[in-house]
Order: sequence, then C-alpha cells, then structure tokens
Amino acid sequence: MRIGSHVSIKRGFKGAAEEARGLGGLAYQYFPKNPRSLGVKELDRREAERCASYCREHGMASIAHSPYPVNLAFAPESDHAERTAISLLNDLEIAEACGSLGTVVHFGIYKGPDILEGYRHIIASLDRVLKEWTGSAKILVENQAGDHAPMGTTFDELVQIRSLSRYPEKIGFCLDTCHLFASGVWDRANGESWMDKARELEYFDHLAAIHLNDSMYESGSRRDRHAAIGQGMIGEDNLRWLLAQPEIRSVPLILETPEPEGYPHRKQLLTVANLLGLD
Repeated sequence: MRIGSHVSIKRGFKGAAEEARGLGGLAYQYFPKNPRSLGVKELDRREAERCASYCREHGMASIAHSPYPVNLAFAPESDHAERTAISLLNDLEIAEACGSLGTVVHFGIYKGPDILEGYRHIIASLDRVLKEWTGSAKILVENQAGDHAPMGTTFDELVQIRSLSRYPEKIGFCLDTCHLFASGVWDRANGESWMDKARELEYFDHLAAIHLNDSMYESGSRRDRHAAIGQGMIGEDNLRWLLAQPEIRSVPLILETPEPEGYPHRKQLLTVANLLGLD
C-alpha cells in the first residue's frame, strides 16, 4: 500500500517528495504551481527529473492537483476556457516530468438552465486539452461534494464524461471520500450498494488515486469540509470498511486533511496504516 499526504513544493519538486517520505509516506500530492491562478509555470526539467528519479528509487507514487480556478464547464469559446486549456497542458507537462500519474481536476461547475449544456462544455474542454497532449500523465477527474452545483457527484456522470470524450484513454479518476460522503452518495449504511454500482460501471478500472478525507459534516450536507482521519462524521469504522475493499487498496491513498493540534499528518498516516491492518 502507498499512502501519503498533500505536501508543499516550497523546497522544489524533489523536496516535496523528500518531505512526503519523511512523513512515512510512499505517495503524495502537490500543486505544480500557484493553486489560485491559471498562470503558466516555466518548467525546470532538471529539477523535475531529480524528483522523478527520487520517486523511482524509493517506489513512490505522486499526483499533481491543478489550480482551483480550473472549471471545465465554461463555454468553449470563453476566455476562461482558453486559459484553462493552456494551464492544464502546463500541469500535465509538469506532472509528466516529475513522474506523476496525472493531475487532478474537479469535475466542473455549471449553473445554467440546461445541465446537458454543462456536460457538453466539460467534454469539449477535456478534448481540447487532450487533443494536444501526447504524454502518459492523465487528467484525473475528481468527484464533487455538490456544494457549488449538483454536477459531478455520481459515478454515472464521471464514467459517462470519460466515455464520451474522444480521448478516454487519457482520462482517469480521483475519488474523494469526503466529497462522496458530503454529496450523499455514501451515507455509511449504503456502502455495498454504491460499491456495486461503481463496479458495474467499471469506474474502478480507471481509478488512479484516492483523496482519503474524513468529513466535518453529515452525509448529504453538500458541504466540502474535510476532517482529520477518524475525527469526522465518516469515522474510523466506516473508513476501515472502505479500506478493506480491494479496489481501494490497489491505488495510492492521499490525505488532504487538516492537522489539529497533536494530530499531524504523520500520526494520521499511522492511523490509516492501522485501519489497513499494516501496523
């Protein structure tokens, strides 16, 4: 099992990998550039190769996370869609150079009257980027909590968006457990039913990583607020059940949780190891 947490690149890409390993992890996530901007970052390929080499040496897995302003649901002819495409290609280039599996992108937020138009925009945005992309790093579409719009919360939507793209082989998934819970798809009592649905849709065949987060609020709240592992409404028993599923254990698990006093990521990773039965 490869577990880890989100880390900073303030010490560079290799420094981020070293920090993740220092916390006891063999997986990590990082922002490839300023997470608040759609700007393009000049890539230092020598630094990125040092990161990739370090990860290969220590058997580490990593994913990038694209900036928050990325919104795949904007109209293709809009300026935002153009800047998003350029930014995502930059993220993929950085992820590829660092040896990462791909870059995580939120499903998309659309508030227009015709939700089908929003889906069409998302597909067009993905195709626009992936037409130009020839690397092995993938766009990893993340399920949403439903706090800004109801789109992107179900496995049906995620699988359909991928299948309708011209480049499905360049698209994978990142499953966020807090979002799954907050959206109401998971309500603690229905674990087997949503697992069966995801299996039926072959969602897990394309799952590349998991954001392992507890939830500060109850199922169906549509409030995206992460809690430290075992200290939220999902709780240790339900996380233990989740982590026992073979599809979940087969991909990197990455914490995006807060670090309350006395319970930093290092200790939360030990809790995860315990839940996995690895201690």
